[in-house]
Amino acid sequence: MAPILRIVLLSILTHTAYKGSKVLMSLSALELGANEFFVGMLFSTYALFPLLLSVYAGKISDRVGFRAPMLFGTVGLFIGLALPFLFFRLEALYIAAALIGFCYIFYTVAIQHLIGAMAEGTDRTRNYSWFSLGIGMTALLGPTSAGFLIDAVGHRATFVVLAAMPVLPVLLLSLWAGFLPGTSHAPVSKADKAGHRVGDLVRNRPLRRALITAGIIETGLELYNLLLPIYGHRIGLSASEIGLILGAFGLALLVVRALMPHLIKRSSEERVLAASLLLATGVCVVFPFVTSFVALLAISFVLGMGLGCGSPLSMMLAYNRAPAGRSGEAMGLRQMVNKGTEILVPFVFGSLSTAFGMVPVFWLDAVLLAVAAGMMRKDAAAIRKPPE
Repeated sequence: MAPILRIVLLSILTHTAYKGSKVLMSLSALELGANEFFVGMLFSTYALFPLLLSVYAGKISDRVGFRAPMLFGTVGLFIGLALPFLFFRLEALYIAAALIGFCYIFYTVAIQHLIGAMAEGTDRTRNYSWFSLGIGMTALLGPTSAGFLIDAVGHRATFVVLAAMPVLPVLLLSLWAGFLPGTSHAPVSKADKAGHRVGDLVRNRPLRRALITAGIIETGLELYNLLLPIYGHRIGLSASEIGLILGAFGLALLVVRALMPHLIKRSSEERVLAASLLLATGVCVVFPFVTSFVALLAISFVLGMGLGCGSPLSMMLAYNRAPAGRSGEAMGLRQMVNKGTEILVPFVFGSLSTAFGMVPVFWLDAVLLAVAAGMMRKDAAAIRKPPE
């Protein structure tokens, strides 16, 4: 099996469990009597430690390679999913979310760094496309399977099923030394890293614009993942119906990411990203006026088409714009921006939706997406017409 396919299959197992856990945690919290504010805080708990540790996780992957941080992340994911089965209480959900966030960020940064280090040029773009397809599949499988499992066997037993998914990755990473492909990446020593500061990366204007765009994209994704289960629960949808709506979003991710390499070939990363963000902007304007199950399925699919290119393209831009020898650190910085967004979005947007309803929340997100689209259009124009 080709190395990239091994990595994609590994990520499908781990990230299906991770994505499913977010839906399961939210619906379990509601089942235990939590209100929208506390569900938002539960979402924020996932991102608390990644916000603090993302850049450090990137430095670790620069320094020691990929296998150790990936193993650490998968073991933490397993323990975090098993905990609510043993102690099905609201406080256990918060502890589990914090533990998953703490450990899984090392896996996330390391595997994104590994994908970039495996190849150069168009082969790197192809690898990121394959990887994003796998992650897109988990956005379909995770929420859908969690929803059906909750209706079939209950919230508590669903944690056991999700906890079983990281077991094979743990075994492969711990027992098969040659499972991860070789790369041209050479670990960077502490001496070589001396004098490198995060501020240097932030002052890199092209990289900074990619990071800002990544944060705005993450805002759109987190807003959808946070509010859709709450909204569906409010209007009386079942867990299976909520899972299917989230699954429609995930299906759109698969479709648009399958098309992404062809779109980039005809244009560029920046132009494709700008166009997709404009589509997402339009959807966010009308989303809060949609109320029926069928209509929610359709509009979720269209929103997925708009946001689906965002994560892989911002990942590619961050890797490509990083200084030599600091690609892992740049990927960690991207994750730090994303996790900061994941903390702010549930708190700010959850409070706004509680106070004012869904309309101003989605419209504010539409404004942010439009700003990101404008930045990418400006970057695309600069590439097409470089300064003399």
